[in-house]
Amino acid sequence: MAESRKVAVIGAGASGLVTSRELQREGHRVVVFEKSNQLGGLWVYNPRVETDLLSLDPNREIVHSSLYKFLRTNLPRRLMSFSDYSFDCAENGNRLNFPEHEEVLKFLNEFANDFAINELIRFNTEVVRVAPVDFGENRWIVESKSEELSSEGVFDSVVICTGHYTVPRVANIPGIKNWPGKQIHSHNYRVPEPFKDQTVVVIGDGPSGLDICRDIATVAKQVHLSTRSSEIEVSKLDNYENLWNHSKIDHVDESGEVTFLDGSSIQADIILHCTGYKYDFPFLETNGIISVDDEGRVVGPLYKHVFPPKLSPCLSFVGIPSQGIIFLGSELQAKWIAQVLSGKVLLPSEDDMLADVEDHNRQLEEAGIPKRHTHRLHPHVMEYIDWIAAQMEMPSLDAGLKEMYWSIYKCAREVGYANYRDLWVFDNLAKLSL
Repeated sequence: MAESRKVAVIGAGASGLVTSRELQREGHRVVVFEKSNQLGGLWVYNPRVETDLLSLDPNREIVHSSLYKFLRTNLPRRLMSFSDYSFDCAENGNRLNFPEHEEVLKFLNEFANDFAINELIRFNTEVVRVAPVDFGENRWIVESKSEELSSEGVFDSVVICTGHYTVPRVANIPGIKNWPGKQIHSHNYRVPEPFKDQTVVVIGDGPSGLDICRDIATVAKQVHLSTRSSEIEVSKLDNYENLWNHSKIDHVDESGEVTFLDGSSIQADIILHCTGYKYDFPFLETNGIISVDDEGRVVGPLYKHVFPPKLSPCLSFVGIPSQGIIFLGSELQAKWIAQVLSGKVLLPSEDDMLADVEDHNRQLEEAGIPKRHTHRLHPHVMEYIDWIAAQMEMPSLDAGLKEMYWSIYKCAREVGYANYRDLWVFDNLAKLSL
């Protein structure tokens, strides 16, 4: 007979919602802790920004969401669906294959309503401590607070679904302490208007950096995009007259000048850090068993990015990986956890899981892949998804979805990130409608 456990799920974003559903399906008793007043996590747009625009002040009021107003998804709606719950076109007739964030939030609310997840959620309840009742005992204390009232509960298992797009990482730039200009992290970027007539340096050419620099270019005097590479030559970017591509920043100084490794320099008003985020679990107490290192970019040790070997299966994580098919990947992680907890699926021994983690890290090192990419799935997304599915004797991911995923990356390489969403929509609309 399947085992039923009392499980705490921390976070009611996309990963927390699908985790709650899968745990319920396996007969577990679920309580979801959500510190805000609504579900959706990352996908809840908040026009407010933090008082410290670099988010370094530990006493600042934290704003969870990092959404900018015009954000669209990087993947089409078909790849933003769950396996049995389709992300269909909105009722208002919006047929964007790469939907805007408002539509994603609407989709998540509909998902929660249809599977009665709302009644499991304790809103406005922040988890402040998660710790074993006693090391060696498979139960966990979850301490939370709501409106200054604290409460404590004991759970058989805890699943952490808090996301990793709230605590910014900031570039370390020589001379920055004496640089007189303004700095901001993309976590606190919402709209371009504050950058009107300014000369802005954007650090980071990932999806957010490329989106934001083009948004700012509509109002700024000049925008200079600084990449990680030291080999990029100064060049105009796309069809913009006021947008330039540069190499990495070499240094800045007290005159306001920003000098790049390509030898060019400019007088800048603002430096905008699109430099990513840290994994952060301030509530989690494991006596050092789980750590976050390499400037907050690696959580470990985690077997397949989900289970800490020494504390499994009673503690697990959903949504740690990046650069994958995130919604579907989180759903499969959640199914795996739920079935492990009910006894339907067995994990390897602690030693074997640790050996697997070490082997994964060794492969990255031998391939010359930086440690900061430990949790990046691309280009091995499909192998990862199919491996988790196989643990539950589920079929591999549909071949059409795999083809769709790779066609997006092919299109982005050929036409550039700025244009791929619109051009891919045009070239593949018929295939998507099948």
